[in-house]
Amino acid sequence: MNELLSMAISAQGGMNNWQKYRHADIHLSVGGILWEMKGHRDTISEVNVNVNLLEQKASHKPNTEWHTIYTPDIVKIEKSNGELIEELYSPRSSFKGHTLETKWNNLQLAYFAGYAMWNYINSPFLFTRPGFEINEVESWNENSETWRRLKIKWPESVHTHSREQTLYIDKEGLVRRLDYQVEIAGNTPASHYLYDYKDVNGIKIATRRVVYATGEENNARLDGPVIVSIDLTDIKLS
Repeated sequence: MNELLSMAISAQGGMNNWQKYRHADIHLSVGGILWEMKGHRDTISEVNVNVNLLEQKASHKPNTEWHTIYTPDIVKIEKSNGELIEELYSPRSSFKGHTLETKWNNLQLAYFAGYAMWNYINSPFLFTRPGFEINEVESWNENSETWRRLKIKWPESVHTHSREQTLYIDKEGLVRRLDYQVEIAGNTPASHYLYDYKDVNGIKIATRRVVYATGEENNARLDGPVIVSIDLTDIKLS
C-alpha cells in the first residue's frame, strides 16, 4: 500500500476497525448554490442518508413519503411502502451534453447525491480496492500548512466525479482537501474542503464539507460562492 494512503487510513481509524461496519446512517444539512441551479433548491436540504460500506449503494430519505435508491446501473425513487415511483437505468449516460447550468430531473439528482455520498463516506478506505492507481505528487502549501498530495486514478467500475482526483493530507494524516472535475456538470473544476473531524466508534469522519470553484494556479476561489456545503450529524456506524 502507498505509504501516504496508509498514513491517512490509520489516522481515520484503521482498516481493521473500518471493516467492522457495513452501513453508515447520517443526517445531512445541505446548502450551496448548486441545488437551485439544478432546479432542486430545497429537495435535499435536510435529509437522512444510508450508505452501504461494502457495495456502491446509498439511499436518501428527505421525508417519510419517499426515498431514493442509488446503484451505478439503476436509480430508483420509491414510496415508503416500497412502491416504485420512477426509475432510470444507466443513469450516467443521461448527463451527456450537460453543463453546470443544465437542470437535473429527480433521478439525476438521486444519482449525483448517491454516488457522491458513497464516495465521501467510504474514502480513504475504498482506495485499497482493486483498480485504483495511487501516486504521491508534489506537496502543496496552504494557510501556512504543508499538505502532502495523492493523485488518484479511479477504475471505471466505481462511479465518481472524475477519473482523476487529488487528495490533500495534513501532517496528522487527515484529508483536508479534495480536487476533481464534475464530469456530469460540464467537467466543472472543484475544490472540496473537509472540516471538523469527529470520532465515531473509532473512525474519524469529517462533519463539514464545503465545495468551491477552483481558480487559477490550483487555488480554490474561497472568496466566491459556496457551490455545495454538507453538515453531517447523528452519524451511526453499524
